Amino acid sequence: MENKELINDINNNINEYIRNIKENIDTKKALVITHGCQMNEHDSEKITWLLEKMGYIFVNEVEDADLVILNTCSVRHSAEDKVYGQLGNLKNLKSKKKDIKVAVCGCMMQREESRNYVMEKFPNVDIIFGTNNIWKLPELLSLSYGGKKLSIDIEENPLNIDNSLGANRLYNFKSYVNIMYGCNNFCSYCIVPYTRGRETSRKPLEIIREIEELAKSGTKEVTLLGQNVNSYGKNFDDRFSFANLIEEINDIKGIERIRFMTSHPKDISDELIYSFKNLNKLCNFLHLPVQAGSSRVLKMMNRKYTKEDYLRKIDKIKNVNPNIALSTDIMVGFPGESEEDFLDTLDLVKKVEYDTSFTFIYSIRENTPAAKMEQVPDKVKHERFERLLEVLYPIQEKKNKAFIGRDVDVLVEDFSKKDDTYVSGRTDEFKLINFKGNKEDIGKILKVRVKDANSFSLVGEKIES
Repeated sequence: MENKELINDINNNINEYIRNIKENIDTKKALVITHGCQMNEHDSEKITWLLEKMGYIFVNEVEDADLVILNTCSVRHSAEDKVYGQLGNLKNLKSKKKDIKVAVCGCMMQREESRNYVMEKFPNVDIIFGTNNIWKLPELLSLSYGGKKLSIDIEENPLNIDNSLGANRLYNFKSYVNIMYGCNNFCSYCIVPYTRGRETSRKPLEIIREIEELAKSGTKEVTLLGQNVNSYGKNFDDRFSFANLIEEINDIKGIERIRFMTSHPKDISDELIYSFKNLNKLCNFLHLPVQAGSSRVLKMMNRKYTKEDYLRKIDKIKNVNPNIALSTDIMVGFPGESEEDFLDTLDLVKKVEYDTSFTFIYSIRENTPAAKMEQVPDKVKHERFERLLEVLYPIQEKKNKAFIGRDVDVLVEDFSKKDDTYVSGRTDEFKLINFKGNKEDIGKILKVRVKDANSFSLVGEKIES
């Protein structure tokens, strides 16, 4: 069966199960709790779209819900532990509210160990599905409401059927767009290739059409998603690179900003680097995860670049676009990391001067090569983590304070969390900024003058036109 025929057949099945639930289920209040990365957030947008089609309304508290879906992440132990804690609370709630349905999906459920643990410890879970078959949710719900004790469906290989689904997007002015799925890198600490499958890219025309439709519906900013966007197109017969794709998107009317996540340093090309100079809609922001500053540790991580390789690419990026803001991921306490290795990381951080960073302490992921290596003591890991922050935060504050007095374009996203007389948004460089505003500002790109700054955000004043 051709893929188009398969999609039509599946859509017919989805619609049949949606009709069944709409006609036979009265209690339809749902809560979707999302853990993890932007890909998980976009998966949850598809989940809520399906739920809305089935007649569900959304609530903010588990006590008010008839259906709770946990979309899980398995990158770190802390993310899994949080899910287990939530499942424990739901177990207690279900003893009082027996009709509530509990579903668990996402990366954790792609892992057999996590899946088995949930089934053993939390018999209150009614539905389990993974990252590759969100479209099965209506069927699984129908089976569960029909009396099946546990409705479970895991698809090991991405069929890309989920691309045919809509998405209940959190914002209408900015959108996530998957351009590829899976990962082929097999970093020694990471389980993503086992939870998201092998790498495959969506066809350019399919992506372009999706973004054109988003632009027509009011989307100003798109973020292109993939585990390693820099390797986009490698599975195509004809050469079509990630830089080619961005160039095509740059021409779409209505789109004003283009971002992407996440890049692998070994695959970033000169062609993509020069896009930051040549394409006016590509934001002045690059997230380029280094993970560690020691070439020895990077080799053990199977990252396929050295500290020197990474710094050369950073220098080239800065030469092409001196105004670019740089972000990274840094892991502390990887197995076998010595004090000298850690000092190499601090040295790299001082040389690059990141605008922002995502820092975390290594945690064992079962069945990865790193899990079998000699582990760094927890006390040492935590002490190094604090030393890393002591270097990072002053740099980030310095970089942010350099914006004071500048006029910046801000896509206003929401009211500020601290003060509802303020709104918050992101500059072209992805810097968070708060300023006095109102509901009418949300969704617009406004000119704002930066008045103050700290390590984590800017404070501004709207420039009245």
